[in-house]
Amino acid sequence: MKEADASIIDEVVVTGIGTQKKIAVTGAITNVDVEELKYSPSASMADALAGVVPGIQAMQTDGRPGSVSEFWVRSISTFGANSAALVLVDGFERDLNEINVEDVESFTVLKDASATAIYGSKGANGVVLINTRRGKEGKININAKAEGFYNMVTKLPEFVDGYTYASMANEAKIARNQEPLFQNEELEIFRLGLDNDVYPNVDWMDTMLRKGAWSSRVSLNMTGGGKTARYYVGGSYYDQQGMYKTDKSLKEYNTNANFRKYTYRMNVDIDITKSTLLKVGISGSLRKQNDPGVGTDAIWTTLMGYNSIMMPIVYSNGYVSSWSGKEDNLNPWVQATMTGYRESWKNNIQTNVTLEQKLDFITKGLKFIGRFGYDTDNSNWINRVKWPAVYKADKYRDTATGELKFTEMAKEQKMKQSSGSSGERKEFFEWELHYNRGFKDHHVGGVLKYTQSAKVQTQGIGSTLENGIQRRNQGIAGRFHYNWKYRYFIDFNFGYTGSENFHKDYRFGFFPALSGAWNLAEEPFMENVKWMDMFKIRYSWGKTGNDDLRNSANNRVRFPYLYKMDFLYNRDKDGNLVDGKKTPVGGYQFADIGYDRYYGGIGYLSMATPDVSWEISTKQDLGIDFSFFEDKISGSIDYYNEKRTGIYLERRHLPWTVGLSAENYKKEKQNVYANVGEVKAHGFDGNIKLRHKINNVDFTIRANMTYGKNEIVERDEENTVYWYKKQAGHRVGQAMGLVALGLFKDYEEIRNWPTQFGEVMPGDIKYKDINGDGKIDDNDKVAIGATKRPNFTYGFGMSVRWKGLDLNVHFQGVGKSTYFIDGSTVYMFQGGDGWGNIMKEMAESNRWVLGENEDPNAEYPRLTYGNNSNNNRASTFWLRNGAYLRLKTLDIGYSLPKAIVRKMHMNQVRFFFIGTNLLTFSKFSLWDPEMGSSNGKKYPLSKTISLGVSVNL
Repeated sequence: MKEADASIIDEVVVTGIGTQKKIAVTGAITNVDVEELKYSPSASMADALAGVVPGIQAMQTDGRPGSVSEFWVRSISTFGANSAALVLVDGFERDLNEINVEDVESFTVLKDASATAIYGSKGANGVVLINTRRGKEGKININAKAEGFYNMVTKLPEFVDGYTYASMANEAKIARNQEPLFQNEELEIFRLGLDNDVYPNVDWMDTMLRKGAWSSRVSLNMTGGGKTARYYVGGSYYDQQGMYKTDKSLKEYNTNANFRKYTYRMNVDIDITKSTLLKVGISGSLRKQNDPGVGTDAIWTTLMGYNSIMMPIVYSNGYVSSWSGKEDNLNPWVQATMTGYRESWKNNIQTNVTLEQKLDFITKGLKFIGRFGYDTDNSNWINRVKWPAVYKADKYRDTATGELKFTEMAKEQKMKQSSGSSGERKEFFEWELHYNRGFKDHHVGGVLKYTQSAKVQTQGIGSTLENGIQRRNQGIAGRFHYNWKYRYFIDFNFGYTGSENFHKDYRFGFFPALSGAWNLAEEPFMENVKWMDMFKIRYSWGKTGNDDLRNSANNRVRFPYLYKMDFLYNRDKDGNLVDGKKTPVGGYQFADIGYDRYYGGIGYLSMATPDVSWEISTKQDLGIDFSFFEDKISGSIDYYNEKRTGIYLERRHLPWTVGLSAENYKKEKQNVYANVGEVKAHGFDGNIKLRHKINNVDFTIRANMTYGKNEIVERDEENTVYWYKKQAGHRVGQAMGLVALGLFKDYEEIRNWPTQFGEVMPGDIKYKDINGDGKIDDNDKVAIGATKRPNFTYGFGMSVRWKGLDLNVHFQGVGKSTYFIDGSTVYMFQGGDGWGNIMKEMAESNRWVLGENEDPNAEYPRLTYGNNSNNNRASTFWLRNGAYLRLKTLDIGYSLPKAIVRKMHMNQVRFFFIGTNLLTFSKFSLWDPEMGSSNGKKYPLSKTISLGVSVNL
C-alpha cells in the first residue's frame, strides 16, 4: 500500500486553546516553518522573523553581541503602553530570546481578535505561541549540530584622512569670511605625516576594529522513551566574539564585547493511566555579557567624534592622549583597552507541570487540562573601571625648545568596582475544560479556561513599598466553535480579565470576539472544480485589552488610581537630590529678618486618577486561505482594521484653573494621566507558496509581505491654528520637519525670500514658507516622510532539493521607512571645537563649495565652522530613505548517502554552509539602514558566513 501525501487541509494549527485542522481555523493565524528560523546566526529567534513570518515586522537596531531585534505583530497601534506581542512557551508567558531554536516544535502567530481575545488583557498586540519538542516512543534518537561563524560588519561609516579633514576645516572657515584654521605649511605636514604629535593622521576605525570575529554554536538533544514515559533533553552553547581589537598584554581579563549563552531543556511525558497524562518540564538559560569598562555605547560615541587630526593614539613621549578627562570622551583606544571591563549575567530557571485528564467516562470528547508554572529570573553586573593618566598637547610647540606643552586632562584612576542586581519570580496557574465532538456532519467544541498569574520583584526593590508588591492578573475565558461539513464555521471567544493595576470599580474587563468562515471549495456546485482543494473566506470582529500602562518616560505605571506625596526637595530632572542635599522647596519662611525658620512643604509626586482602566483594541479581519492543484499552490491573504481606544497618556494641556501644582518635586510640570488617546490602524499581510517536483528535483518558491499604517485620532494636545502641527491625523512616530527647497543661489534670492534662521548666505538651505506669514519658523514644520519603524516588510525566496544536495535562498526587505540624520558627523564642524568627523561620502559628494561648485541643487550645503542655526535643523534635506533589500540567507547543504551513513552507524549526516546578510541594496549608504540610527553611533550589524555539520544517531 502507498502512503497518502499529507494535505494542507489536514495540517494541524496550534491555537490559543489547543490544536485545530487548518480547514477549521476562522482566525488570522500563521504557522511558521521552524526550519526557516534556524538559519540565523544569532542567539535569538527574533532576529530571524523579519521577512519570514507574514504579519510580523521586525527591526535590528544594534549589532552588539547579545542584542536582539524588536518585533511587533502587524502595525504599531498605541503610543501609551507596551506594544510588544505576548509570547507563550508551552502555555506560559516567557521571553522569546531565552529559547534555543533547536528545542522548538512549532511556532505560531495569532494576529486577530478571534484568536487572541481568550487572553483578555494581554492579547492586544498579538500573540506568539511556541511549543517545545516532546519525547516520542521508541529507541533513543540523538541529534547533534555544530557551527562556526565568521562575522563581519555589513557597513561601517568611512571617514576622511587628516589632510582632507584639515582642508575642509579651512574651507568651512573661509566660506564664512573667517581666517583659515591651518596654514598651507601645516596642510603639507598633514599630507606628508611629518609630525604625528601635533599633526596626526589616525584611522580610528582601523585602530579599533577587527576585520571580523569568530562565533560558534553547538547543540545536542535526545528523544526516546516507552509506552509509559517519554522524554526530550536538549542543551546548547553559543559564543559570539566582539569586533574590538584588544591589548594582547592583558592576560587577567578580556575587554572585548563578548557574549555567551547556555540553554537547557528537559520535557518528560508520563502516562499515569490510559486517560491521564502528566507533563513535566524544566528549562533555563545563562547569558554572560562582557564589555570594555566604559561600555559599548561610549565607544561608538567617541569613534564618531574623534577625527583623524584630533590627536595621536599615544604621544611620542609615551603620554596617553585624550580629548577630555570624562570617561565617555576618552581616546577610543583607551576606552577599549585601558578602562577595565564590565561583566553581566542573566539566568533563569523555568519549571512547569501539566496534567491532562480525559473525561470520556462522563461524555465522549471531554478533557481537563491543568497547568502550573514557576519561574525565577535573576541578573547581576560588576563594573571594574579604571584608566591611565591622559594628556592633551597644545596646538603649537614651544618656540624656544620645540618641545610639546601638555595639559593633564585626567589623573590616573585605579580600578574601582561597583555592582548591582535585580530579580523577579513568576507564578502561573490555569485550568481548561475542553469538549470536542462530531455528530455526523456537525462538529462542535468548546473551551472554558481559568487563569491567574503573579510576578514580584525580588531584588533591587529599594525602599518603595510598591516595588515589592506582586503584579497580579486573573481571568476566565471561553470559546465555542461549530462547523457543518467543514463548509460553514462559526466561533465565539471571550475573555473576562482582572488586573490589580486598576481601581476595583474598573478592575475587570470583558473582551468578546466573533468569527466565521466559509469554505467555498466544499460547496456542491464546486464539485467539478477539481483543482481547488480549499478556498476559505473568513471574517472576525473582537476586542482585546492591555493593562501594561507606561508614562511619558516609557516606565511602567503601578496603581495609577492612588496618589503619591512626599516632602519637596530640590532635585534634578532625574529625581536626584541636587548636590546630595535635602534642600526644601515649596515651603514657607516663618522667621523674621536675620533668622531662618524655613520649612519645606509636602506635595504631590503624582495625582490620583481612579477612573483609569484598560486600553481597548477593537479589531476586524477579512481573510482568505487557499490551496490549489493538490497543494502545489497555497497561501493566505488578510486585510485588518484596528481601533485602539483608552490609550493612557499625560494630560499636558489642562488649564491652570483646574488647580494642579505647576511643578512636581522633579521641577517638572505636574499633570494627571488618563485614558484619552486613540489610534486607528489598518493594513494587510499574506503569503504564497508554490511547491512542485520535476523528476528528482523538489523545489519551493515562497513570498510574504506585511503592510501596516496607523493614524493618531486623538491625543492630548494644545490647540493650534495650524492643524498640521498636531500629532493627530499623523502616524505614530511620524517624522516632522521643515520642507527644504534646495540651496540659496545668491544674495538676491535671499533678500526676496522670507526670513529664516540667523545669518543666511548663498549655499545655505532654503525652506518653504508653509503658512505664508513671511518668515520661516517652527510653524512651518510639517509631516514629512514616514516613520523610523518600517511600515512595509517583505520576503521571498526558494528552496531546491536534489538527491543529497539542498539549496535555500531568501531575500528580505522593508519599505515605507524614513529617518533624519544629524549629529556632529552629519553637521560637520558643528561644535566649532574640533570634535566630530567627516564621512567620505559627504566629502566626495556634489557639495556646495565657494567659487568652485555653487550649485543650488548640491547634496551638501555651504560649510560652517561652528553651529549653523539655519542648516542644522530637521528637514527634508536631512531625511533619508530607510528602505532596503538584502540577501538574508543563503544555505547550501549536502547529506551523505544512506549507504555511507549506515556504515557509520548513523541515521543522517549533513554538512552545510550558511551566509546571512551577504548583500544589501539601499539608497542609504552611510551605515546599515536597518539600524534606523540618525548618527551611526551604534555597534554595527553583522554579515556572517558559517560552516557546520548536523548528525542524527
